[in-house]
Amino acid sequence: MGEGERAKPESEEAKEEEKEEEVSLLLESSSRLNNHGFQIMQLSEKLINANLSTKIEAAREIRKLVRKSSSSAKTRSKFGASGVIQPLVFMLSSSNLDARQSSLLALLNLAVRNERNKVKIVTAGAVPPLVELLKMQNSSIRELATAAILTLSAAELNKPIIAASGAASLLVQILNSGSVQGKVDAVTALHNLSTSIENSNELLDASAVSPLINLLKECKKYSKFAEKATSLLEILSNSEEGRITITVADGGILTLVETVEDGSLVSTEHAVGTLLSLCLSCRDKYRELILKEGAIPGLLRLTVDGTAEAQNRAHRLLDLLRDSPPQKRITNSVFEKIVKDIAEQVDGIDNAAETAKRLLHDMVQRSMEHSMNCIQHSAAS
Repeated sequence: MGEGERAKPESEEAKEEEKEEEVSLLLESSSRLNNHGFQIMQLSEKLINANLSTKIEAAREIRKLVRKSSSSAKTRSKFGASGVIQPLVFMLSSSNLDARQSSLLALLNLAVRNERNKVKIVTAGAVPPLVELLKMQNSSIRELATAAILTLSAAELNKPIIAASGAASLLVQILNSGSVQGKVDAVTALHNLSTSIENSNELLDASAVSPLINLLKECKKYSKFAEKATSLLEILSNSEEGRITITVADGGILTLVETVEDGSLVSTEHAVGTLLSLCLSCRDKYRELILKEGAIPGLLRLTVDGTAEAQNRAHRLLDLLRDSPPQKRITNSVFEKIVKDIAEQVDGIDNAAETAKRLLHDMVQRSMEHSMNCIQHSAAS
């Protein structure tokens, strides 16, 4: 160092090094982004203008790039804006199986967690070829198509288009013959579609009942899946054929009773709605079948712990299950008023609501114990 030069303080040198490192990182990041954008443009160009084997390779690269990207959401959006969706949809109708599979996987990856891409894919005409793929003997392709229908049906704008396509009956076939994952995807897709049309009864036929009951038996009754399955069973209970199939299905009514006892707020509401639908259609036909499966304790608990709608349904079903003639029954509103009046006399107006709830809970508990004793006595006899 020359005599006239002064040494820089260490802190200044450190700051300069940090700045240089930041600039280097920014340049590197910019280079990566430019390279990423270039890759997207190249793949888009190949899909639009290249031969089939190059298109297949490009579709595979799109899937790989989305899956490996550190910012998958941005990558999906960029691909959606680059014009790759339409040529990928065209590939779904190819006579080449590899072209169908690679384009299907690419579209699936572009649609996940991206509402705009979901709508673009359906608008580009993906639903008819997907319906054709659901008819294929190849189980792998068929279940990929099921996953695609599930993903696309999550977008509200797509639901009426998919519901009108005839996909629902093919999804019911997957329910009967697919793998476990295929069945789960089919249930979720059917549930998505059932929320979009006014007359959801037209969406399902009674052949869906048996696999739905079997899936409900095996899953946790408080799970999201149970909520979807019971929702579909309640829809099916609105037709005579559906009601008969629920009754003759192995463990059909028992599985619904168990869901009333152990389900979430949503699944209990659907399960009791299904049982109520049976009993309302023909009390004489279904009353004994429901009582035989020990429904009373769960229904009594539901009158206290369920949603407002579930409580109402449980009260109505209990009313239908009783032996007493209609003219001798006390209505729910009258009964609740009696309990409230008693509560006011015991604890005063201010605490009446809490006391009434406690009294009702105690009555339900005792009634449940009495019902269980009766069931055990009948069984012993």
